[in-house]
Amino acid sequence: QVQLVESGGGLVQAGGSLRLSCAASGSIFSINAMGWYRQAPGKQRELVAAIGSGGSTNYATSVKGRFAVSRDNAKNTVYLQMNSLKPEDTAVYYCNLRVGSSQLDYWGQGTQVTVSS
Repeated sequence: QVQLVESGGGLVQAGGSLRLSCAASGSIFSINAMGWYRQAPGKQRELVAAIGSGGSTNYATSVKGRFAVSRDNAKNTVYLQMNSLKPEDTAVYYCNLRVGSSQLDYWGQGTQVTVSS
């Protein structure tokens, strides 16, 4: 059983910053990647940022230069530092953990990020 617990969402004004955290616990083996997705009302869930086991990162074009993903392997925790936030960043942000050769995905419960103009 794997659990992902997210924290750090909230309401912020445009131009502000937030930091999301996601701690994974349970029977975790062979982590391939950890990252963040988001889903805005009426839209599909999309990748925001991910970090592989070797530290390689992948970002959505819309957040490059503003967001930074990092991880603490010892704590099985992934972070998302979000700077220069825009109203279009408003969404529910979901933590993702991908493990094993089968690329099995686990998801957090989601945390709301709201950016006011």
